[in-house]
Amino acid sequence: MNAPGEMSHEDVLRVKLEVLRREHRDLDESIKAIQEKGKGDTFTLQRLKKKKLALKDEIARIEDELYPDIIA
Repeated sequence: MNAPGEMSHEDVLRVKLEVLRREHRDLDESIKAIQEKGKGDTFTLQRLKKKKLALKDEIARIEDELYPDIIA
C-alpha cells in the first residue's frame, strides 16, 4: 500500500495520459493554424505532425495499460 500522499502507478499513468492528451490537442491546433495561414514551413509542419503521431502512439500505449481488453 502506498504511503499517504504517494501516488499509485495507475494514478501516475492517468496524470501522464491527461498531459499527453492536452499536448496532442495543442499540437493539432498549431498544425491547423499553420495550414490555414498557408505560409507554414513544410519542415516545421512535418515535424509537428510526426510529434503528434508519436503522442498518439504513447496515449494508446498508456490507455492499453490502464484499460486492458478483457476477452469474455
